[in-house]
Amino acid sequence: MREHLPLQRLAAETGFRWRGGEITRLEGFSDAVFAFAVTLLVVSLEVPKTFAELMEAMHGFVAFGFCFALLANLWYHHYRFFRRYGMQDFWSICLNCVLLFFVVFFVYPLKFLSVALFNGSPMTGAEARILFIVYGSGFAAVFLVLALLYLHAWRHREELALDAIESLKTRHDLANQLAMAAIGLISVGLALALPENLVGLAGYFYFIISIYFWVSGRIFRKKAHLLEATLNPEP
Repeated sequence: MREHLPLQRLAAETGFRWRGGEITRLEGFSDAVFAFAVTLLVVSLEVPKTFAELMEAMHGFVAFGFCFALLANLWYHHYRFFRRYGMQDFWSICLNCVLLFFVVFFVYPLKFLSVALFNGSPMTGAEARILFIVYGSGFAAVFLVLALLYLHAWRHREELALDAIESLKTRHDLANQLAMAAIGLISVGLALALPENLVGLAGYFYFIISIYFWVSGRIFRKKAHLLEATLNPEP
């Protein structure tokens, strides 16, 4: 008969001891802000009254799904950070509030860009330039604050009693957040520098994210394997 795992073990992360206990007021407040941000993405707050209105609303659900997936990813990074480290000090609270501010700011350019991408909203080159600058700035700000949170955790690794694997994962996530912020800033730079007929390349530049995570994941797995072999040598 199959043995059932404890719920706490099912919820935890493999290779990382979660130091967060009960859901704190800080996490509850953060969840409320993320929920508010998702509300801002809703296609329409009114229930369609006619079939034509329903079809019009349905056209926006692909863009909504794209935005929702990005926000859910941000929420997961936030959730995992506070589950991993359980930090509730002054700087963690300040950085968390800054992060939530940028998340709410990021919603509107994210929604506008998604609607333009999936529904084909017409824009001039000058308008696209401004959109990519605003979107890239918000994108970079969100991941830069996440990087500062991971840096804060890394600086307190001794108090948190991070082991070698946990320290490696913390450095890896710190590097990932910095890379994401850099991608956003490079896109902003492209939007500023490119002529209007090529400004769309600033948006296509975000496709490099998948390449980055493929390379980063391979490097991390190799380092983790070598570290585990060093810590647990075979007899």
